[in-house]
Amino acid sequence: MPTLHLPDAELYYEDRGRGEAVVLLHGLGSSSEDWEPQLAALAPRYRVIAIDMRGSGRSRDLVHPIGPFSVATFAADVAVVIDRLNTGAAHIVGLSMGGMVAFQLAVDYPHVVRTLTIINSGPALVPRTWQEHVAIATRLAIGSTGGPKMMARLLAPKLFPHSEELRAAFVEKMSRNDRRAYAATQRALIGWDVAARIGDISAPTLVVASEHDYTPVARKHEYARRMKDARVVVVPDSRHALPMEEPDKLQPILEAFLGAEHVAPR
Repeated sequence: MPTLHLPDAELYYEDRGRGEAVVLLHGLGSSSEDWEPQLAALAPRYRVIAIDMRGSGRSRDLVHPIGPFSVATFAADVAVVIDRLNTGAAHIVGLSMGGMVAFQLAVDYPHVVRTLTIINSGPALVPRTWQEHVAIATRLAIGSTGGPKMMARLLAPKLFPHSEELRAAFVEKMSRNDRRAYAATQRALIGWDVAARIGDISAPTLVVASEHDYTPVARKHEYARRMKDARVVVVPDSRHALPMEEPDKLQPILEAFLGAEHVAPR
């Protein structure tokens, strides 16, 4: 089992293929397993690395196994993995929480980022409206009391309305999370904010927005306009967990961006 051993953590990762490095960062309650369609599709052309964040999947924090965690720590871990695996600057692809980690990585460790692909995410998780405050408070309460299994059962029908198989797999995988580590990961995201720093990101950025994501497409356009080199692609009739729900829609978008001529080697 490929695991990077740090003084305070053990970080599990998948490492397949050869070529330019593509690093895949998962969402809350998820793991590298959810990137299987992308690992299989990209490995013939790229070196594809999918990392489990500490406290998620098969990675663990040796000092504080149930937190507290932070997005900055997750990003520092990714930077260490990239450095230890000697990939050079990598294409960073992040979904939801993974997109937040990707933003943090780009502002703190720009030398390891060749391009950014942000899927259904943004540069801050600060509630703006009373509805957002209520939604976040509700999720925190469920995560702390009912745990990730209850959260998964509530989310699965919304994320995968057309597939019982995907719903069942989502619940099964999310249920493996330690309840306390999951709740600590949730808390790490609330109030996180690097929005004031994204104007400094020079890496070419692709923002992928599902039509029926939790946050409106307009919000993705809003932050993309504040970046030096970012564009937004909207995927119709899709929801938040795009890489799992609609891999065949995501894959050509991702491959076109990664292979674009404007992405110059570093």
